[in-house]
Amino acid sequence: MLTRRHFVMTSTALFSTPIASPLWAQEASKPARRPVSDSSKWASYDARVTPANYDPATSNPWGLHRRFLPQVVQANAGLTPGDVHVDAVARYLYHIRDDGTAMRYGVAIAKGDLYEPGVYTIGRKAKWPTWTPTPAMIEREPHKYKKYEDGQDGGPSNPLGSRALYLFAGKRDTYLRIHGSPAPRSIGSRASSGCVRMVMAHIIGLYDQVNTGVTAHLYATERVTAQS
Repeated sequence: MLTRRHFVMTSTALFSTPIASPLWAQEASKPARRPVSDSSKWASYDARVTPANYDPATSNPWGLHRRFLPQVVQANAGLTPGDVHVDAVARYLYHIRDDGTAMRYGVAIAKGDLYEPGVYTIGRKAKWPTWTPTPAMIEREPHKYKKYEDGQDGGPSNPLGSRALYLFAGKRDTYLRIHGSPAPRSIGSRASSGCVRMVMAHIIGLYDQVNTGVTAHLYATERVTAQS
């Protein structure tokens, strides 16, 4: 017969040692990993996406139409130096310069009704930025974006590419970007989920010329802008 003393001793043996949390519970309690951009690799990344003997006006290993290569053009009168203008019709981005000219670059814009014309402020800049798809992107194309819901590290395969200019409405991040793209052959088309894409080597050249706080004008798809 089991005595009360036997039961207490047995119970102590069975239950006195704390039970470790199951593995699934430990995993669930871990904070999500945040994406990173390793600044020690930026120079090597830049070299990887910049053609040898690079000349912005002539280098074209991407097979772009020549009109999408960077070139200096005359700007329309009255435009503010430093500002950025995106002509969604011709697929050009213009950066207005002090002497009344502009540097013109080819771009890709958003697909369908995802393009959002408007007047924005460049509120932030980043080299080899990290990227996280928006909830709307994940909902719209889960097969494509769900696996990146915790973000993607900066690097040549990151959708934001080599550089990003972050568009704000007031103090609110709109999640719209002007950025480099690992898909340079998309330049000239409607390809993105809302952002303005550039060739990675091209935006590397533009990046240091653009200051935070300047205005970015994204014009509607039926309107032509900055060049005479």
